[in-house]
Amino acid sequence: MRTSTPLPALRQARQHLIEYGTAPVGAVHDRLARSWQRSLAAGLLPMGRLTATEHACGTELRQSLALNHDLLAHSRPVMEYLFEQVRHAQSVVILADNRGTLMHTLGDPYFLTKAERVALATGASWREEHRGTNAIGTAIAEMSAVEIHGAEHFLERNSFLTCAAAPIMSAVGTVVGILDISGEQHKGHPMTLGLVSTAARMIENRLIVANSKRHLRLHLHAHAEGIGTVAEGIVVFSEDGWMVGANQQALTLFNLHPKAIGSTQIGGLLDVRLTELLNRHKRHPGQTMQVRLMTGESLYAQVQAEQGALPNRSPVTLEPVAAPAPDALSCLDTGDLKWRSAADKTRRVLDKPIPLLIQGESGVGKEYFARATHESSKRASGPFVAINCAAIPENLIEAELFGYAPGAFTGARKEGSLGKLREANGGTLFLDEIGDMPLNMQTRLLRVLQERKVTPLGGSKSIEVDFALVCATHCKLQEAVDKGQFRSDLFYRINGLAVQLPALRERTDFQQLSDRLLAGLNPDRPVYLAPSLLGKMAQFSWPGNLRQLASVLRTACAMLNDDEDCIDFAHLPDDVAEALTVQAAQTSAPHEAREPQNLDELSRYAVRQALEACRGNISLAARTLGISRQTLYRKMSVQ
Repeated sequence: MRTSTPLPALRQARQHLIEYGTAPVGAVHDRLARSWQRSLAAGLLPMGRLTATEHACGTELRQSLALNHDLLAHSRPVMEYLFEQVRHAQSVVILADNRGTLMHTLGDPYFLTKAERVALATGASWREEHRGTNAIGTAIAEMSAVEIHGAEHFLERNSFLTCAAAPIMSAVGTVVGILDISGEQHKGHPMTLGLVSTAARMIENRLIVANSKRHLRLHLHAHAEGIGTVAEGIVVFSEDGWMVGANQQALTLFNLHPKAIGSTQIGGLLDVRLTELLNRHKRHPGQTMQVRLMTGESLYAQVQAEQGALPNRSPVTLEPVAAPAPDALSCLDTGDLKWRSAADKTRRVLDKPIPLLIQGESGVGKEYFARATHESSKRASGPFVAINCAAIPENLIEAELFGYAPGAFTGARKEGSLGKLREANGGTLFLDEIGDMPLNMQTRLLRVLQERKVTPLGGSKSIEVDFALVCATHCKLQEAVDKGQFRSDLFYRINGLAVQLPALRERTDFQQLSDRLLAGLNPDRPVYLAPSLLGKMAQFSWPGNLRQLASVLRTACAMLNDDEDCIDFAHLPDDVAEALTVQAAQTSAPHEAREPQNLDELSRYAVRQALEACRGNISLAARTLGISRQTLYRKMSVQ
């Protein structure tokens, strides 16, 4: 939207807008005129004060960072590359969420100081109703890339800026974020808008690939060499041939509106059946083939179907990347299939009289899972009462669970106690480490579960209770039953549905988990793990699971200097750094028996090492090797 309109003419046009409600016809670009009118309708004036709702509070920012952890993770590498291209121009590269809240910035220190004076900082809102016409807010309103230069900004205080922004679109055509480059007006470059638009397309493509692993993807371009580049079209299909996602380039190729997503089959787009594409892919994985549009135009295509995206499965609608999660369990879902399977099974018994038994090693997040189960149920407005059966002295557990009448025993409170079972009435009772409950207490608990009545210690009257029961244990209860350490009748009573949460070393979503933990630990600034460290941490056994990982990351964040946002070995506790180093040496030892003898062997060796280091994570392995995912797939096919 760069314009050569002189400054006096711009100010005159804006004043005309304020006085008469419309800009003079032909004085400014139509898109700029619409933005000015929206700014005026929001109650803003060019020289006026800003509203009081211009900056997100800590809670709002944490929520935004958590909801957009995928967007942040895939945007950071692109933003770093982008910043290197504009470093000389004293600029700042900005990522905002789909509401215009700034989530991450990279900038020249000199310009950052000036930018912060107009709130170009994390947490600030740059929606049009808060900041008037500006590249970020106007890109959201117009759903297109825009450039706002100098006095085109509605507010005079922003007229020293030149800003170019492009929306980042989801696979279903919604805005999930905004990428922006802002700098001083006199240092603007005519190529900035094209640069930021290309970078936004790169992020879109990365997000679509990352969030469509259970679907079939078709990568398209007019030239075979164009597949794998930022200019490729990407279409996502359900297993029965419905288009459930597409990037902007694909929609352009097919001449479709985003509304067509979800209601268009492959037969309406291409002259090839889905089964034929799948058969070709199975025979020659990663091979490029020719297809034709229904208009007759020829394109090159490559099918990508990752493990799990097989025929004869029910179709799944691809959701926008940053869409709010439908329930509390989904908020904890970072992509691991074992964890997701446990959550899917749990949803099936929600609000039914079926107790849930959560199994898993210490530190895997059993209580978080239990709490999310409660918050996903119809009892969410009721209490969630948790008690750790292993942490209460045996002589107190009866009083803790069942409560007691006034004066029931020496030292009892004169008013008595409800007990955890009655406190949970109308909500959910969570019994953690139930395998450590004393046998005599197991008998009393069984009676309560059968009769749904509680008799407090020292009392004679039974009181009805109504709660959902969730139990958790790190031990194998069936073995405890066989040894006589746990009552078999209680075991069968609490074992309505048993789910197993995977240990951290078994999970495939280490990067996503780390990103989410770091976002929670650092709500005011994005922090990330160095790629080399991330690979080694993903390989680590983590005997303390998520609890240990969170502790390590918390300590590492505390070790960061104020100007650092990348965690590396130097920031880790010494014992963890040493353990990672020893593990890396042990892992690499078996492969050092024979050195690669030529370039082909060296290439295969590097690919194998990267895949092992990244635990099969294709995206991470490709970044570690410095190649594209498509190139890595080709190299894997000749291993």
